Amino acid sequence: MLDSRSSVLAIDQGTTGTRALLYDRHGRIQGGGYQEFRQHFPHPGWVEHDALEILHSTERVIQKALSEARISPSKIAAIGITNQRETTVLWERKTGRPIAKAIVWQDRRTSELCSNLKKRGLEPYFQDRTGLVLDPYFSGTKIKWLLDTIPGLRRRAAKSDVLFGTIDSWLLWNLTGGKVHATDATNASRTLLLNLKRKAWDRDILKLLHIPSTILPEVHPSAFSYGKTSKLGPLNAGIPICSLVGDQQAALYGQGCYGPGEMKNTYGTGCFLVMNQGKTYKRPSKGLLGTLACDKEGKPVYALEGSVFITGAAIQWLRDGLKLIQKASDTEKIARSIKDSGGVIVVPAFTGLGAPYWKPNVRGAILGLTRGTKREHLIRATLESIAYQVTDVFQAMVEVTRRNPKFLKVDGGAARNNYLMQFQADLLGVPVLRSDMTESTAWGAAKLAGVQCGFWKDVKVIDRVRHYKKFGPKMRVRERLEKLESWKSAVKRLL
Repeated sequence: MLDSRSSVLAIDQGTTGTRALLYDRHGRIQGGGYQEFRQHFPHPGWVEHDALEILHSTERVIQKALSEARISPSKIAAIGITNQRETTVLWERKTGRPIAKAIVWQDRRTSELCSNLKKRGLEPYFQDRTGLVLDPYFSGTKIKWLLDTIPGLRRRAAKSDVLFGTIDSWLLWNLTGGKVHATDATNASRTLLLNLKRKAWDRDILKLLHIPSTILPEVHPSAFSYGKTSKLGPLNAGIPICSLVGDQQAALYGQGCYGPGEMKNTYGTGCFLVMNQGKTYKRPSKGLLGTLACDKEGKPVYALEGSVFITGAAIQWLRDGLKLIQKASDTEKIARSIKDSGGVIVVPAFTGLGAPYWKPNVRGAILGLTRGTKREHLIRATLESIAYQVTDVFQAMVEVTRRNPKFLKVDGGAARNNYLMQFQADLLGVPVLRSDMTESTAWGAAKLAGVQCGFWKDVKVIDRVRHYKKFGPKMRVRERLEKLESWKSAVKRLL
């Protein structure tokens, strides 16, 4: 039966849009679809999504992928799902209707709650158990906020009328017709509720945050037989769903970083540098996070992560907010059109600063403005801010692990920008390797699903489809150090 099925479907549900890609047995893309959806900003610092709109966008992009590939849904051997992490959805068990709009990972409404927990001296307690810092970024305080704020919701949750999930769980629930409420270890490790050492929900933290365990999904490895589809949109009933994985861990797996010390950076709405740490857990420091990733078979291993909140989103701000560019790709030509940024430094802390600073209340700033500052300087400085933030995290990771990586593998939409990749290599002082498959997130989810169902027998063989373009550092050491010092001085002014 499996031999007659020619494709693996990857659903890549991201922060600003949903993508579906179909892969053949050689790891080649047969067809794809992409659709953006609305971002809701009801109050300053709040970011929300409509979970039903996400579901409908998923159905539409799957249809687009099937149409482009000109294949029937009956040819799909398995489905892999990867998703924006931490984004929090609560829905009714009986009806499947969302109780409120999803609270996005970028949302900062629980800053005061996190601050109060820190004042009680609880941050080391959370860090030791979950590997995470107390920040509004993570799902746990978002759940508590919803339970505390929506009238009657806590009572309903206590009666098991309410379910929680990150976006993977929400899609899985709907794809299986409400039969399966589950998540994987990578997504669970981003909730602030999972005990990393035991790889299970932490009862003490649930009690501390007043979150009933009955609303939580079951936790499984990323490569796992989660269930089968019901008839939904363009999909037939009975298609196996064989992987769930958080987007950054999916990219790590997609890049083939299966062993300790291997690392990648994904340039998306934010930037996420992840290093595989193997099977031994070490409590993170220097503003880095402990999390779970996948080994070659899709089983949980530990990883170190640095999360930058605003990178690609800063380019969207140039396009949609300031109207300085028509499309993101314009930034490369504009950046090359001038000698330098004219002394302008942009710190895009629109939703606070993530790793290694973790300052949720800091806001963005533009420094170094003069009468000679032009549109081009602001665009180039915003583009360069992406590389500066990644360098902060890279340097912290090198210091913590005492490893000196020989290169950095990169992927994601902004990785297509050659100017940015060269500037990144110059700041890091090591080569940057860009995969010809920039959609590493979707590929990671597909590869996990294909390995789980036996579509691909040897993961190393299928990895050979990947090739890399190398960006070697060209900047002189003195110039690099001067630029980094200017950046660090700008950040310090905001802390």
